[in-house]
Amino acid sequence: MTTIVPAGWLQPVKMTRIVLHWSAGAWKASELDKEHYHIIVENDGNLVRGDHTISDNVNTTDDDYAAHTRGCNTGAIGVSMACMAGAIESPFKAGKFPMTETQWNTAIKVIAELARFYKIPVTEKTILSHAEVQRNLGIQQAGKWDVSRLPFDSKTVGAKACGDKMRVAVKALLA
Repeated sequence: MTTIVPAGWLQPVKMTRIVLHWSAGAWKASELDKEHYHIIVENDGNLVRGDHTISDNVNTTDDDYAAHTRGCNTGAIGVSMACMAGAIESPFKAGKFPMTETQWNTAIKVIAELARFYKIPVTEKTILSHAEVQRNLGIQQAGKWDVSRLPFDSKTVGAKACGDKMRVAVKALLA
């Protein structure tokens, strides 16, 4: 597997989970995105490092960490795709900045690299989308639906379907 995450972005710490998001913003990483996510994937597949290191999320009691998932940041790496501003869940409309297939594929590679480096097994509780957190972990998430639709794939609908597709692709890269 070719690496795309710069080695300097990874620290030898214990992490237990990776949560995939979309930023609900435009295709380029904003200052707000950098504040909340460790790695942001732009529409062309370019990676942007967030303001917080992954090691900042080992312990979140100091309030200096990437706050990407309500009640679920300790030990969790936040990966986001910069996209989906103005998206509507139902009836589905992807907005002016729909997630690109390039973003999705790049995010899968990033997640696989992180899973390998941090020795995180690929399960519904350890590698999941923000939309799956409430169902899979029982942590209330205030109606988050990222990632439950793939604008480039109309057949994959729902948090579980998108999460399963992500996990299958990550496992394939790790095989």
